[in-house]
Amino acid sequence: MPTYDEIFEKVQVTLVDALGVDEEDVTQEATLQGDLGAESIDFLDIVFRLERNFGIKIPRGELFPENLVADPEWVSDGKLTGKGMSELKSRLPYADLKKLPPIRMWKRSGIFTRSTCWFIMFRASWRPEPVA
Repeated sequence: MPTYDEIFEKVQVTLVDALGVDEEDVTQEATLQGDLGAESIDFLDIVFRLERNFGIKIPRGELFPENLVADPEWVSDGKLTGKGMSELKSRLPYADLKKLPPIRMWKRSGIFTRSTCWFIMFRASWRPEPVA
């Protein structure tokens, strides 16, 4: 079973290939759009490459959910409602929701490289080995 670091290295290579960025730019804290310059069309390529590199199937909208903040029941006055947080947790069970950027900055800019690694682990039913 691969470790988190092994998954990160594979995700890093995937993002370097898909986005044409330098390896040192793909850090765990890097956001796909904000830091790495990913555009909408790039997300299809990223998903395709992740599927191929990890041998998994990623249904549309699962890794990069669409319209998370478009529903007024989920966001009110620029803040996530209780229903919105529940929906977010159900759609992104692999994400670290403690470090969410402000909602006005959302779209896909808030998807971190780290979240992509956790998604791969979640999707493939992998669990990280405990850190000593």
